[in-house]
Amino acid sequence: MPEPQSIGALGPSALANVMNGIRQKQADGITPGPIDDQPTPDEPGHPEYHRRRRAEWALKRWETATPPRYRRADATHPDVQQWADDVAADPDTAGSLLLTGTTGTGKTYQAYGALRRIAAAGPRVYEIRATTAADMYGLLRPKGSERGTEEELRRLVRVPLLVLDDLGSAKASEWTEEVTYRLINERYNACRPTLYTSNLPARAANGAPDLTSALGERIVSRLSEDTRVVAMTGTDRRRRGAA
Repeated sequence: MPEPQSIGALGPSALANVMNGIRQKQADGITPGPIDDQPTPDEPGHPEYHRRRRAEWALKRWETATPPRYRRADATHPDVQQWADDVAADPDTAGSLLLTGTTGTGKTYQAYGALRRIAAAGPRVYEIRATTAADMYGLLRPKGSERGTEEELRRLVRVPLLVLDDLGSAKASEWTEEVTYRLINERYNACRPTLYTSNLPARAANGAPDLTSALGERIVSRLSEDTRVVAMTGTDRRRRGAA
């Protein structure tokens, strides 16, 4: 069986014939068609493929961090949806969100729904923590954590996305005001988005209880600059159907 030969080995005349054939095809209007070698959304290398993989990972993380009662939570309020979309797109500019309203109006449900919506968007970073104000104060009290209060506060400050439920529900003191101020101020300075819920309005008329009276003016001042306030209305959902 003869050994294969290159075109160059066949001599100048063979190479000339090949080149003449290529030129003739070009003259006849026959040109090579485009080669579609771009990955599809279902293949590695396509941005949508990698977004879906990030979303799958983030949703698993969300489910692990979410109490069983809220694992079907969905952000249905348009303002909550918009904030979640802004966080997913650019957390550094999204700001924070404060959901206010009386007990049972769905604030916590919407909060966990917002975390879920952010996860489903497939963000490049998805590190979350959700806690209540009461649990936070308990953790930050002396001997409240083996890590120490300063380390626990640093962890709360540095987590990229924090939910702080029932803000303003604890009995006010100089200590709670100082702890809350440090948390909110440091997250505010670092442009880290935080979702707060509270039974109290940010400000109320006629001397009614509000977050200003519960937390202090300097805390509410920080909140007012970059925090969207959404008032949740309606009856207590937990009591619906009760006799």
